[in-house]
Amino acid sequence: MCLWQSPQVVERHGIEMEIRVLRYFLTVVREQGINRAAEVLHITQPTLSRQLLQLEEEVGVKLFHRGARKITLTNEGILLRRRAEEILSLVDKTEKELAEQEELVEGRIVIGSGELAAVQCLPKIIESFHKKYPLVSYDIFTATADLVKEQIEKGLVDIGLLLEPVDIEKFDFIRLGQKERWVVLMRPDSPLARKEVICAQDLTGVSLILPRRLNVQNELSNWFGELFQDVQILFTSNLSTNSAIMVQGGLGYSVTIEGAVPFWDKEKIVYRPLYPELTASCVLAWKKQQPLSLAVSKFLEHIKCFLSISDI
Repeated sequence: MCLWQSPQVVERHGIEMEIRVLRYFLTVVREQGINRAAEVLHITQPTLSRQLLQLEEEVGVKLFHRGARKITLTNEGILLRRRAEEILSLVDKTEKELAEQEELVEGRIVIGSGELAAVQCLPKIIESFHKKYPLVSYDIFTATADLVKEQIEKGLVDIGLLLEPVDIEKFDFIRLGQKERWVVLMRPDSPLARKEVICAQDLTGVSLILPRRLNVQNELSNWFGELFQDVQILFTSNLSTNSAIMVQGGLGYSVTIEGAVPFWDKEKIVYRPLYPELTASCVLAWKKQQPLSLAVSKFLEHIKCFLSISDI
């Protein structure tokens, strides 16, 4: 494939893919047809068809099933779509960051976090930073620590609020003093709701929903001790909100971080702490030796200053 002479080229395993062609590809996927996609892209249908055929030749696999009325993706096409979306998101983010490298601080800061109590520190930090730099906006990405960490490594998230235990060897970080408490979610009419605290023995013989992260499950296994072999795990869940829906449906009890639970409707879901108490710490982390936008650099300086004079 004769590539357009542009610095925006992705190269991996001997395959070169032009950013412009990836945008063409995603437009065709979104419009489910070449004619409509060509109209959206303001190019001719033959030109677009030729670009797609050349892309398939370049990657060496068939990307589309071409039907009479619309086209659909092959399994290989689905994989390319996922990767293309990640690549283009990173390209767009990089272009914005390059545009921000001026004296005027503006742009967007992407913060990744789980459903953690430590999130409550962000409003005060952002409020004070916003007074100094009102042109900066923010994107909150909610996911587990493992997924947030993965997005930081890809350059798609700037700063992550991560629940430990998590491998942060590749990151610079600030450990927060606030502790995250482990609790059990249950319906108000559940038998365990009559208790003030929940012991390991209380959770044997009932259906449980545990966090999906394996290293967190290991922490819970240590808390249960020998009784862990008697635990009945019905579900695993990566976020507490979805596990709470299962609890509300009467499917079991959820062992999770307290996080945002206190803000939920207590007439539908209640919670009790584990006993002996089990807690975890959080870190604010960002990738080591990663070129940062001016907005992110200023924000990290602000966080360090803020935390040095607060008790968070």
